[in-house]
Amino acid sequence: MIEVEVDNRSGVAVDEAGHVALACAVLEREGVSEGELGIQFVGPDESRALKQEHLGIDEATDVLSFPLDGLDELPEGEPRALGDLVICPHVVGDAWQEPLIHGVLHLLGHDHGAEMEARERVHRELLA
Repeated sequence: MIEVEVDNRSGVAVDEAGHVALACAVLEREGVSEGELGIQFVGPDESRALKQEHLGIDEATDVLSFPLDGLDELPEGEPRALGDLVICPHVVGDAWQEPLIHGVLHLLGHDHGAEMEARERVHRELLA
């Protein structure tokens, strides 16, 4: 079972259940059926500060991924800590699904490039 902790400090209403359901669906399709995931919704100022601090880019962004265990082999009995997704609803607007998929794939260790794009296309089927 994927355990998801949600924290909305963005100041706007978001579809928390929809975000959780999509993230879990992508994880399960990637072969991850157990683990812990955090989804945090933040405002543009916090998004900008995090992107500046971690990537050296001074702009608000749609989603940031902070992976922990990814798909690494873990000792038996140790829970998989997938990491955190930080989403800025002010940037993603109503088009949050694709950035969420992108962020989840980063948590699993996928990097930008052809393989990542192929994985994203596969998971877009969930949006139909």
